[in-house]
Amino acid sequence: MATWNHFENTEPEFAARVRKLFDAHKHKTIATLRTDGSPRISGIEAQFADGELTFGSMPGARKGADLRRDPRFALHSASEDPVEGNEAAWSGDAKIAGRAFHAGDVDGDMSGDLFRAEIDEVVLTGLNDAASMLVIETWTPARGLRRIERE
Repeated sequence: MATWNHFENTEPEFAARVRKLFDAHKHKTIATLRTDGSPRISGIEAQFADGELTFGSMPGARKGADLRRDPRFALHSASEDPVEGNEAAWSGDAKIAGRAFHAGDVDGDMSGDLFRAEIDEVVLTGLNDAASMLVIETWTPARGLRRIERE
């Protein structure tokens, strides 16, 4: 696992493209695991600050309870549909998977739990310049950056 800072230092150009997609919209989607192991999808806000990826959970929220019990998560950026006829301009979407650990209380006016992410995988999905192939770029601490193209 890696911190956001480690990932950003290892692959700065790729990290900048991923962060741009996450920063484009306030709301993201997070998947956590329920007690029975089934997935739970929730809306969430995430921040990149001081080399860390963090997010909060309101008091009593199920996603916070899920993360305290089983820290595995998958975070997905908001995604927009490609514009018909201009698919090559689609910005794509990004995903980050890893483990989130309780890091104290949320700062500010609202109460809640703050979680700090340790990253297992980062994925950026988009189209090639001709919009003829799906391009999937993945990074893990063990394998580094990889690129796959699919028709």
